[in-house]
Amino acid sequence: MRLTGAEMVVKTLEKNGVKIVFGYPGAANCPIIDKLSFSSIKHILTRNEQGAAHMASGYARVTRQAGVCTATSGPGATNLITGIATAYMDSIPMIALTGQVATNLIGKDAFQEVDITGATLPFTKHSYLIKDGLDIPRVVNEAFHIATTGRPGPVLIDFPMDILKAEFDYPDEDEEVSIRGYKLVARANESQVKKVAEAIRSAKKPVVLAGGGIVISDATAEFRKFVKETDIPVVSTMMGIGTVPTNSPRYYGMIGSHGAKRANMIFNRADLVIVMGSRLGDRTVANVKGLEDSGKLIHIDVDPAEIGKNVQPHIPVVGDIKDVLEQLTPLLKDYKADKSWTDEADELKRRFTHEPSGEDNGFINPKYFLSRLAEKTKSDVYLTTEVGQNQIWCANYFTFLSPETLLTSGGFGTMGYGLPAAIGASAALGGAKPVIAVMGDGSFQMDLPEMGTMAQWDIPVKMVLFRNNRLGMVHEHQFLLYKSNYQAVSIEGSPDFEMLAKAYGFDSATIKENSEIDAAIDKMLAADGSYLLVADVSPFEPTGDALNESILPKKEDN
Repeated sequence: MRLTGAEMVVKTLEKNGVKIVFGYPGAANCPIIDKLSFSSIKHILTRNEQGAAHMASGYARVTRQAGVCTATSGPGATNLITGIATAYMDSIPMIALTGQVATNLIGKDAFQEVDITGATLPFTKHSYLIKDGLDIPRVVNEAFHIATTGRPGPVLIDFPMDILKAEFDYPDEDEEVSIRGYKLVARANESQVKKVAEAIRSAKKPVVLAGGGIVISDATAEFRKFVKETDIPVVSTMMGIGTVPTNSPRYYGMIGSHGAKRANMIFNRADLVIVMGSRLGDRTVANVKGLEDSGKLIHIDVDPAEIGKNVQPHIPVVGDIKDVLEQLTPLLKDYKADKSWTDEADELKRRFTHEPSGEDNGFINPKYFLSRLAEKTKSDVYLTTEVGQNQIWCANYFTFLSPETLLTSGGFGTMGYGLPAAIGASAALGGAKPVIAVMGDGSFQMDLPEMGTMAQWDIPVKMVLFRNNRLGMVHEHQFLLYKSNYQAVSIEGSPDFEMLAKAYGFDSATIKENSEIDAAIDKMLAADGSYLLVADVSPFEPTGDALNESILPKKEDN
């Protein structure tokens, strides 16, 4: 069967179960866009290529399938870079399809030419530059295999436009994917798993650090069984939030520089730390040398490159966490963590858990707002965040009953992620479950044009905008470390957000007192389609419990 290169791309996408492609057209990828119109695949036009990549990420996280985005050559391709790097850092499966100048122009600085495979090399699992149209079916199939297996991540395929337009013989049958040098991790070493069990039995104060690898391995059920049977206290990274419900008696919070004080204290008091699926980055563990010298670290990860990269563990285990837990839990069937340790952890939780205030004071308390949002929705929503204070408030004060609920940029910290990720998630769900994007007014202004995507394609997203007219996290940083020398953090001149929502055809409201929160949330959730709820927040509202509110300036001093 004779097909153009573009037809080959689309046909192979269909075979891989692709339902939606997010993207922006240009001359170099127009052959693909053209053929998508004759297929079962829906192409959603975005307002920026970066938004397309983030939408593909949101789609992937909800469906647990690879999200697909496309862009033209040159600036279109480079606009994808931040979204690709964001997916790489959080291990999100993604296929990025870029157009390229014609084969005979590559390397000649042609109009809109860029070496996108070279540019993205450090933060893709793999990338391809198509040189022969006959390779297209194989390469596309390989890309999906690489993106979705092992530790997931983004794969980029670059298509010269002449190859997309030329005709080739499409193979009658797809070859079985077999990639030399790409081997998946085998079953975890049984002797290492036994060492883990022995170390747990010997420990007086064990704690589990739950990372995003548990989610990636689809091991939430196995992990919850392990925690229930062993009674070992659990703390988490941001990407591990929800692996056990955050209202579980054995969950003590997120650790790290923006984590809960109780969680950090429990982590530091432990005599054995069992790390499951975390790279132990600097935002999670500041004193990695101290952790290493303590000789109390077990590190379990599917990616052998992560073990020993930041901290040298006492017992390393390379393996899929689902498999490791299936081996480990039976070895501990008659084990329970020492009650004196769980009592100590519970006392720390009691002492250092503070319910946010709902008293009126002229501003919305975002922590109280999020606790009410969780109650009103019964946490049965997908919650996306931007990066900054809004992200940390969500991580620490919303009740997450499932790890899939939180969609955020944990590894790369990408402002402008939350709204397009919400759009991608909502497009995948087709309205089956509410999607709420929680944003700050700084990050929102990086991606607000994507409201046009929501309007055009009738994609419903509820938007919660915490407005403090500041880049809040940096403002707080300058307050703490730069003697309140506030520079380049005021974002006065922002638009009237309610009028902006109206321009896109969305209903909206603004609230300024905590007593207004419940009614405003009810109205937002009851609204048909997209909705924008603006909540005015004090510029001096602290990120978390690391900052004592008693030292904050009074309202008149701001």
